[in-house]
Amino acid sequence: MKIAGIDWDEANWPKCGKHGVGQDEIEHALRHMTFRIADPDPSERRFRTACRLPSGRVVFVVFTHRDRAGKTFLRPISARFMHSKEIRHYEQIEKAMADPSDR
Repeated sequence: MKIAGIDWDEANWPKCGKHGVGQDEIEHALRHMTFRIADPDPSERRFRTACRLPSGRVVFVVFTHRDRAGKTFLRPISARFMHSKEIRHYEQIEKAMADPSDR
C-alpha cells in the first residue's frame, strides 16, 4: 500500500502530544514501521505499530487509514512511549522478524 502522507487535524495532534511524543517522532514511526497489527476495536478499523526512533526510544502508535481523492493517508489516533516490559516484547518481535528460521 502506498501512503500519501500523515493526516493531522486539530483533534488528533493534542491527543497524541499529551503523552510527550512529538509529531516528528510519530511521523517517523509511521513512515518506518515494519509491522502493523489490527486493533480489536470494532467501532473503527484501526492498527497498532511500534518503532524504535533514532533517539533509541520505542514509540507505540495507534492509527487508521483515511482515503481522500484516491490516496491513502495515515491518521494517528494515539501515541506514547513504551514501558520497559513492552520494549522487551517488541524486541522479541523484532528479532523474530529478522530471523526467518524462527517462523
